[in-house]
Amino acid sequence: MSCITVVRKNGFVAIAADTLSKNGTTKETSTYVVNHDKIWQVGDSFAVISGPTSAKLALQHYFAALPEAPALTDVKAIYAAWLAVHKALQDDYFLDVSSESETAFESSQMDVLIANAKGSFGISAHRSVQEFSKFYASGRGDEYAMGAMYATYADASKSAEDIARLGVEAAAEFCDSVGMPATSRSIALDSSD
Repeated sequence: MSCITVVRKNGFVAIAADTLSKNGTTKETSTYVVNHDKIWQVGDSFAVISGPTSAKLALQHYFAALPEAPALTDVKAIYAAWLAVHKALQDDYFLDVSSESETAFESSQMDVLIANAKGSFGISAHRSVQEFSKFYASGRGDEYAMGAMYATYADASKSAEDIARLGVEAAAEFCDSVGMPATSRSIALDSSD
């Protein structure tokens, strides 16, 4: 599992993630895992996942195989893209959707955050899509990340990227499933909107 964050502030949006993976109780840290960065690019967007490590590889493979990256620039476009993603995860990547849950929709077994020049967005495991006006965190230790980001968001000296990284750092401090270092990306918001 991971702690992932996204922050929108002062004309920028930033996304951050920890770099720890776990295999049962075994920690797989960035010291030993070369491909530890959980953030990847989809067209003009940055995306990060909280869920199984194999999900990131499946999503990267899926998006790289498309003739053109989808525009993940608003709730409707992201929802449409994720319907196709979920179908591909089932058909091509062997997503196990069997569940004893009584939820109305199958789970994609991951939460995803997206940052791009149009804003900051989140996709839940059941494909609910939200746009965030300030900040959000998902995954292990997300309550610590949310608290840290809330406590520092109004600090004029902190950038969107500073706050996103601070959220991950707080989660790593208090949650044994989150590990440092954090990685992050920042992008200027489109001022034409």
